[in-house]
Amino acid sequence: MFLLRAIYTLTMYLLTPVILYRLAWRGIGYRDYWGRWRERFGFFADPGLRDTIWVHAVSVGEMNAAAPLIEALMKRFEGRRFVVSTVTPTGSARAQKLFGERVFHVYLPYDLTASIRRFLDRINPSLAVVMETEIWPNLYYECARRGVPIVLANARLSERSLKGYGPVRPLARQAIRSVAFVAAQSQQDALRLGQLGARPTHLRVVGNVKFDMRVPGGLERIGRVLREYWGESRPVWIAASTHEAEEAAVLEAHTRVLRRFPEALLVIAPRHPERFQPVLKLCRGYGLRTLSRSEDTVAHVDTQAFVVDTMGELLNFFAASDVAFVAGSFDRIGGHNVLEPAAVGKPVLVGPHTFNFAEVTENLIADGAALRVANAVELGDTVSRLLADLPLRQRMSANALAAVERERGAVGRCVEIVAAVMAGRIP
Repeated sequence: MFLLRAIYTLTMYLLTPVILYRLAWRGIGYRDYWGRWRERFGFFADPGLRDTIWVHAVSVGEMNAAAPLIEALMKRFEGRRFVVSTVTPTGSARAQKLFGERVFHVYLPYDLTASIRRFLDRINPSLAVVMETEIWPNLYYECARRGVPIVLANARLSERSLKGYGPVRPLARQAIRSVAFVAAQSQQDALRLGQLGARPTHLRVVGNVKFDMRVPGGLERIGRVLREYWGESRPVWIAASTHEAEEAAVLEAHTRVLRRFPEALLVIAPRHPERFQPVLKLCRGYGLRTLSRSEDTVAHVDTQAFVVDTMGELLNFFAASDVAFVAGSFDRIGGHNVLEPAAVGKPVLVGPHTFNFAEVTENLIADGAALRVANAVELGDTVSRLLADLPLRQRMSANALAAVERERGAVGRCVEIVAAVMAGRIP
């Protein structure tokens, strides 16, 4: 195992130029990737922290999921300093918007031994909470060596991800066996995490903390205000968190919707900031009257496509829409968070690939809150059918709200697990 970890570490160091090139390339489309790059190697001013609780959430989706858990932990461990790390600039922006100066925010460094050691030297955690399933062998090894317990919270592992570990699976197994406790989202996730190597006595299904998301007060009013600008009675649907390979399919679907509802509006929210401008151009290339959030603020009554080229506002646009398509599910990304539109009572549509949220998605479908579509044609036709059938939308809305309410409580269970680990007990 020592030899395997040495080979892995050497490979990571040899890949560093490629990693830096990728960072620079992504910065062409989204310049925030060029900022604070030294943090990605563990170089940042010593904040003078001791005995912190450190929470890691890779990007904006994980950060949104972590928010109610972090708030609950802050209340439970009042007086403790909190460190929040992310990997992406969008995750960073979300962390700072949610918590500001209440936490110390920093990028998680690459899994290079020296970088990890510098990082841990500066944040001095007494406990780490890692959201979802970010398993980095050197990071976990260094935490174990320093006696820093790790709780994997909201842990999930798809069949595809389990197979994807390949030659580093023994290292991943060793890493997850060093974890103090694994709080799995579902029975399926727990089974796969056990197959990866999680200890059965340190593994429990606690549910998905995303069900505990707090719907901001006044969201319904924001939705109504947006609709006043857009046209209160016109049909509106949203394609959320789209990826490059599926954006054309969404626009093809919208052209079908427009044949039946010429006044319909598509709100399209690309997943990554580097897609903002390309999507704007793509919409206009389809001949759609297109405006964007950053340039025009709101859609007008004659706007056919509205590009949400900002971050952190998706709930507002879910609230203002009649139907929500959650993307990342036409492409083999595995789908994105279906609970956000469900939590605001919107009928949910997904494509064929939802392995990232397999159990949650299947449950929403079984509950009559969501529908699965196979392609652009089915998407356009299903959106049209829902826009034409208010009673069906109302039934799906009620089912979505009931499903979310039924599954709440995972945050409290995770807090109790963290408290037990902090006290040196097995939960």
